[in-house]
Amino acid sequence: MRAKEKEQIEQRLAYSFSDQTLLERALTHSSAVAPSRRTRESYQRLEFLGDRVLGLVVADLLCNRMPLANEGELSRTLNSMVRKESCARVARKLGLGAFLRLGDSEARTGGADKDAILGDVCESLIGAIFADGGLQPAYEFVSRMFGDDLDLAHAQRADAKTTLQEWAQAQGLEPPTYSLTARSGPDHAPVFTISVEVRGYPTESATGASKKLAEHQAAEKFLMREVVWTTDR
Repeated sequence: MRAKEKEQIEQRLAYSFSDQTLLERALTHSSAVAPSRRTRESYQRLEFLGDRVLGLVVADLLCNRMPLANEGELSRTLNSMVRKESCARVARKLGLGAFLRLGDSEARTGGADKDAILGDVCESLIGAIFADGGLQPAYEFVSRMFGDDLDLAHAQRADAKTTLQEWAQAQGLEPPTYSLTARSGPDHAPVFTISVEVRGYPTESATGASKKLAEHQAAEKFLMREVVWTTDR
C-alpha cells in the first residue's frame, strides 16, 4: 500500500496506526492471499476481534443512552445495529471499497461493493484499531461512525414524547413543555440537560448527546415515574 493511500485512509478513520501492517491486513480479503497464508495475512482474525469489540462498545453506548430500557429492549436494539448491513453502510461512508485488496476473481465480480465484504472490512478495521491502540480509540471510532444508527434505533422505540403528549391530553392538560436547563462537555461531544413540565406534576430532567435525545429521555422518565410506562412494557 502506498504512503498516500495510508494517509487518506487514516484521515477518514481519524486514527493513525503505529503498526501499519495492521491497517494493510485489515483491508486484505482472503482471496488476495495464498491459502497457506490467509490466517496470518488476511483480515479474518481482525474481523473476529472487531465483531466482539463492536458489540461491547455498542452495548455500553446503549446502556448510557437508554437508561430506562430493560434487558430485552437493549438486546433487540443491539441486534438491530450490530449487523453486516450497518457495518457495510459505515464502510461505504468511509469509501473503503477503493482501498480493498481483492483477488482477481473477487474484484471482477464486484467484491468491493458487496455488503458481506464491506461489513467484514468495517469490523476488521475496528479490530485493527483496538489491536493497535486499545479500547479508547476503538470506542471513539464506533461512537462516531455508528452514532446515527444509535439515534435511529432510539427513535424507532415507542415515541416517549408522543405518548406523554397523548397522556397529558387525556388528562385534560396542556401539552408538555421542554426546556434546556444546562449544556456541558466539549463542542465535539456536548451533553444537554432538558427538563419536561406538565402542569400539576413535578418536572423531570434528563441528559443526552443531543437535545432530541435528552427530550425523549426526560419524557421516558416522566412516563415511568407516573407508571404510564413500566419496565416490562
